[in-house]
Amino acid sequence: MTSRRIAAGFLASAGLALLLAACGDQAPSSAGAKVPTPAIQPADAPPPVPVVMNTAGLPDFSGLVDSFGPAVVNVATVGRLSTGNGGMPGMDPDDPMQEFFKRFGFGTPPRAHPPVRGEGSGFVVSPDGYIMTNAHVIDKANEVTVRFTDRREYSATVIGKDDRTDVAVLKIDAKDLPYVRLGDPELLKVGEWVVAIGSPFGFENSVTAGIVSAKSRSLPGDAYTPFIQTDVAVNPGNSGGPLFNLEGEVVGINSQIYSRTGGYQGVSFAIPIDVAVSVRDQLIENGRVERGRIGVTIQDVNQALADSFGLDRPQGALVSSVERDGPADDGGVEAGDVILAVDGRPVEYSGNLPPIIAEIKPGTTTTLTVWRDKSRKDLSVKIAQLEDERVASADDLGGIEGGKLGLAVRPLSPAERQQADTEGRLLVEDVTGPAAMAGVASGDIILAVNGRKVDSVKALREAVDTSGNTVALLVQRGEAQIYVPVKVG
Repeated sequence: MTSRRIAAGFLASAGLALLLAACGDQAPSSAGAKVPTPAIQPADAPPPVPVVMNTAGLPDFSGLVDSFGPAVVNVATVGRLSTGNGGMPGMDPDDPMQEFFKRFGFGTPPRAHPPVRGEGSGFVVSPDGYIMTNAHVIDKANEVTVRFTDRREYSATVIGKDDRTDVAVLKIDAKDLPYVRLGDPELLKVGEWVVAIGSPFGFENSVTAGIVSAKSRSLPGDAYTPFIQTDVAVNPGNSGGPLFNLEGEVVGINSQIYSRTGGYQGVSFAIPIDVAVSVRDQLIENGRVERGRIGVTIQDVNQALADSFGLDRPQGALVSSVERDGPADDGGVEAGDVILAVDGRPVEYSGNLPPIIAEIKPGTTTTLTVWRDKSRKDLSVKIAQLEDERVASADDLGGIEGGKLGLAVRPLSPAERQQADTEGRLLVEDVTGPAAMAGVASGDIILAVNGRKVDSVKALREAVDTSGNTVALLVQRGEAQIYVPVKVG
């Protein structure tokens, strides 16, 4: 299946990107723990409108729609193609007529590409005209128009957008607008009813309903957002629209779908509103979003790796490499550590870690609980500022080494180690048997076995011989490091 952004006119397939330099979005307390969503309700916020059950025992959403439907808007955009090579907006710089017009003194030829139009949804969050939507809805737009259910239209200013979370904030010059009430997505339960209002395929203020399918979903290319998964019918044009709970509160922003066709197939994803509100507040106050980072690459822990490290079950985020002189390195984090918690907040999957780290304010000292040498250990790490996108994908790699594993290895020369920029000393020259089946390849550099560094063929053989039925090999391939479980029993 393909993950797609869902603004009509801006469908974009999401690529794979598994990260861990940092990720997430909320303002933390001084201890790094998550704090309540900051002042997301205006003082005179409308009261919730609980959904009632009809005589058949099914929810009746009409009261919710009557109360908050007018606060949901259609967002229409107009943009133009990039000119490139210094051409005028809308002109084709490779058009031979451009040179003709220049040579004969007529200036730039009047050949313009038609405007690129897009359409999505949004919702008013304050009576003075602040509107939230998706960043991809207004991406590259020269004009943004907001249209209400009563057919009033306003030209909107883009206050800011954050591509990492796909959140954008608009402002229109208006007062006393209808607006929504915001809720707490952490109180959502899997299986409860939710409602979406938006403009699928341009059909304004369309209402669809379904249930929460899952929470805290990590998607390829979206390591910063713990998505709410639903089976609500969401289609192109629903992007940026609100997801309501049964109390009539917005708990998410509809953002993506998984689809083979480009349309609804029962799997849609919403950005939790607390994540979006943190982004909104920072965009309004600072014009940018601050995120924390610790400088590690991680991967999921499967049963084989859990067995290798002595965990009672698969859990946590396995650190496969640590940025030299980065925050985690300074705090004592090592490759082979399994991060189980951050300031007491459990990390069940590797995808849980990026949002937790990112929401912690840079400069804050936080406590990482790691699994090392078959016991828990607390480490203090000072969170740094994420300055740019730094993505490392451990899942793109395979393999590792041998003896009874089926590996032929040799020591690296000093020149080879310098050229490879590695601390490893053993190069894989040939692979067969269990290691080959696990994905180890010729040219891999062996760094450690079950978290224990190996710097000689003898050390490698001893480490493998004293292992159980599964050996966790840490290898370097190119600039990436990854743990690979090899079954030998």
